[in-house]
Amino acid sequence: MDESFRRKILALLDQHRTMRIATLRPDGWPQVTTVGYANDGFAIYFLCGPDSQKASNLARDDRVSLAIDDDPAQVMDITGLSMAARANVVIDPAEAEKAMSLLMSRYPDQKGVGLPIPKPSEVRIFRLIPTVISVLDYSKGCGHTDLVAC
Repeated sequence: MDESFRRKILALLDQHRTMRIATLRPDGWPQVTTVGYANDGFAIYFLCGPDSQKASNLARDDRVSLAIDDDPAQVMDITGLSMAARANVVIDPAEAEKAMSLLMSRYPDQKGVGLPIPKPSEVRIFRLIPTVISVLDYSKGCGHTDLVAC
């Protein structure tokens, strides 16, 4: 992977903290939801309820598509990422604690509002490993993307 793309992808991952993730329902239709995330390099972590539709979908098929971007006032300022990735349940306790720490560090204001931080055993933690990344940059032309294989 070209170093300039690597830096741009990591900067966009670090700049945001929510993504839209599509999983496949049992009937084959995609289901898109917004989730918070944290990344460690290209590994992206998110969590959901263990009995959620998302967790059920991923138990059946680990393929996901995701989008990370923001909502600029000018259309030609759109930048972001679109990815195809594989989702793996984090089962190693040390990695689960690391993922929870990374996730909570993205939302430092939550500590002061009395919301309990879930224990890793109370949630399903997933690690996404991208296989293909599209880097969106409309400043290079409307709808411009650069496809990067991982």
